[in-house]
Amino acid sequence: MNNKPSLLPPMTIDRRSMLVGAAAGFGALAAGGAALLRSGPALAAPQVGQPAPAFSATDTTGVTRDLESLKGKIVVLEWTNHDCPFVRKHYNSASIPNLQKEVTAAGAIWLSVISSAPGEQGHVDAAQANELTTSRNAAPTGIILDPEGTIGRAYTAQTTPHMYVIDAEGVLRYQGGIDSIASTRIEDIEKAQPYFRNAFLAVSEGKPVPQAVTRPYGCTVKYSGA
Repeated sequence: MNNKPSLLPPMTIDRRSMLVGAAAGFGALAAGGAALLRSGPALAAPQVGQPAPAFSATDTTGVTRDLESLKGKIVVLEWTNHDCPFVRKHYNSASIPNLQKEVTAAGAIWLSVISSAPGEQGHVDAAQANELTTSRNAAPTGIILDPEGTIGRAYTAQTTPHMYVIDAEGVLRYQGGIDSIASTRIEDIEKAQPYFRNAFLAVSEGKPVPQAVTRPYGCTVKYSGA
């Protein structure tokens, strides 16, 4: 074992569930403890200030979610994996469900994306995804299943959670972490800088996002063939 800083608090977790503490172009994110960091594939990341990667997919209720047709509304993308302890932190605390309600009440679209491949942690079918929404009192506009990782790779989504904000013109305005403290501790949510919420509010108000690219943290997205 090396002495690199880790995002993991002491827990048992296999190599496939090691964390990524950096998006493309960032490096390791420092935090306490000692374990190995796992980086994602070397893919070209979408650029803030440029059109967001186009996609069209049917959500778990049968509704087509086409980014082009959503122009005129702010769109939030959230990569998720219900078995990831970092995701559980934000759902068990109601942090993400409350954000979903705030975002959708403002007239924006929140799409949760599940890119876990079949047989991998977090993979679900439509019925299971909808049951998770109900049981966790979640409120996304829709849930997109992306088992082949097509949308995830287009956005170079690396962790769960990994957050994106697209403005009403279809331009990517934020990508990165949900907040600033890479831990599984619920009590850290109140202490953290709410990167994602700050970005959403700025875009909603037509203002520049002060921190438009931040480091995401969480479990690695469980892509097919990864």
